[in-house]
Amino acid sequence: MSLRIGLLGGTFDPPHIGHLILAEFAADALGLDRLYFVPAADPPHKRTQAKTPVEHRLNMLQLALASNQRFHLSRVDIERPGPHYSVDMVRITQEQDPEAELHFVMGADSLRDLPKWNRPDEFIQRCHLAVMRRHGADVQPNMHDAILPGLAERVRIIDTPFITISSTEIAARVAQGQSIRYLVPERVLDYIVEHRLYVMGRS
Repeated sequence: MSLRIGLLGGTFDPPHIGHLILAEFAADALGLDRLYFVPAADPPHKRTQAKTPVEHRLNMLQLALASNQRFHLSRVDIERPGPHYSVDMVRITQEQDPEAELHFVMGADSLRDLPKWNRPDEFIQRCHLAVMRRHGADVQPNMHDAILPGLAERVRIIDTPFITISSTEIAARVAQGQSIRYLVPERVLDYIVEHRLYVMGRS
């Protein structure tokens, strides 16, 4: 049988427990053999935002994933020139493991915006979409059928916990000298402290 592989993209700046909880829910719901966290090098919708240097983001993510055998780090976006689009990330992953069944894990807001993505028709042909529906979110598999025919057959809605932790808020707490204990894995916390990440004026 082919492997069932999940792809979860993000800046992960820093990776936090919310990322891990949602990924575990998705992996269980989809029966994934592996779930790849794909840190973004140059996300098109975040080019104006400052990011922590990529080596630090990769190191933190490796520390965060180390205790879960299903979780893996993918460098598919980091190791290629931009701009970086999800359709290209899926295509490259598919070329690397052509027998795998790919599931792209996304939030409800991403499904709403899908028609605006780069080459959405090609994207939905290359992978299944696993949509994490937060409590109260109004998303349906067929919501874009008129624009993207066949989308509904590629979408699976996953109910996930409502987690409001964000990387932006975590970085802000560090800059303000506030604790982020229990918001990030302990090894990630130690790394942030050791390298003085997110301290005002430092990255």
